[in-house]
Amino acid sequence: MSRRPPAVLALEDGRVFRGEAFGAASEATGEVVFNTAMTGYQEVMSDPSYCGQILTFTYPLIGNYGVNDEDWESEKLRAQGMVVRDLCEVPSNWRSTGTLHDLLAARDVPGITGIDTRALTRHLRDRGTMRGCLSTVSTDADALVDKARRSPPMQGLALADVVTCDEPYWWSESGPSGREPAPDRDKPLCVAFDFGVKWNILRRLRAEGFRVRVVPARTPAADVLAMDPDGVLLSNGPGDPEPLDFAVAASREVSQKLPTLGICLGHQLLGLAFGATTSKLKFGHRGANHPVIDRRSGVVEVTSQNHGFLVDAATLPEGEFELTHFSGNDRTLEGMVHRGLPVFSVQYHPEAAPGPHDSRPWFRAFAGAVERRRGRKVVPVPAGGMR
Repeated sequence: MSRRPPAVLALEDGRVFRGEAFGAASEATGEVVFNTAMTGYQEVMSDPSYCGQILTFTYPLIGNYGVNDEDWESEKLRAQGMVVRDLCEVPSNWRSTGTLHDLLAARDVPGITGIDTRALTRHLRDRGTMRGCLSTVSTDADALVDKARRSPPMQGLALADVVTCDEPYWWSESGPSGREPAPDRDKPLCVAFDFGVKWNILRRLRAEGFRVRVVPARTPAADVLAMDPDGVLLSNGPGDPEPLDFAVAASREVSQKLPTLGICLGHQLLGLAFGATTSKLKFGHRGANHPVIDRRSGVVEVTSQNHGFLVDAATLPEGEFELTHFSGNDRTLEGMVHRGLPVFSVQYHPEAAPGPHDSRPWFRAFAGAVERRRGRKVVPVPAGGMR
């Protein structure tokens, strides 16, 4: 097997990792983060929440089952670059339609393989996530460190406009559609704000019996309310929630009038809408095996996570929310339910693509609130894990 061209990952603190190139012959800057999932690299790389980031996989062998036409969480790769220990060049899986190298090359995303990802991960855990520059076209370490330092920091960076849809669309059984599916017209309508929505969230909403209309991030609340929806989703997405004044305002208005589910960035926007503050985690939560404790029952959920910011629980209005879920690793807030409104808010990813299915009851709780609003009798969702 021929040796690949050289590649370099340079961090803003001057640390440099040298390896071999794969994917596109190009250069990318972004916040360098790590994900601990063992599988699901295609879903992770196409998750819009990774926009603006260079993604390191801690699992050592990546690419072994190839890529396919089904495991997408948006229409393109969203991460700026990919860092792996050992790239598999001969994948084996009955669903595979190509290699990870070819996919990144076709989508203009650079990758680096052959570096010590354990050392990189330990460095990021000790020092915190930081800006980096990944190059498969230059080996000038000093110049790449300088480019990393001149790239924008994630704190204060608004990225919803970068990843949102251009026009509203319907989500059908087969994906995005310009027309409302005729069989869905008697189902409750959920309008989903696209701040970087993962497709599996939309699939889960349909599985709960919704017809789903996706709207761009800057859609005014008045326009959404004019659609006469039965519920609203505030989606996941990349970047810092604090600069998204338009999204905070829309979240505040719709949540006062309709059942509302916020996921990840949507959770943070709801926190801001109700008067809380948000802050940046040292190195974030990213992976498919994070424990979350339901404080009402003591049940521990194994969850899929991808966030670098959090809602500061102590800054929420006293008594307005029941704080239901906390991280088993660092006790940060992971879920909350409003005491007087049908508003549900979860920091992790209940749609879990990739990941476990422990957290899907969040969708059932949201659907139950919508059915109660529509005057239909529903079976109550127990408090313990919302099961």
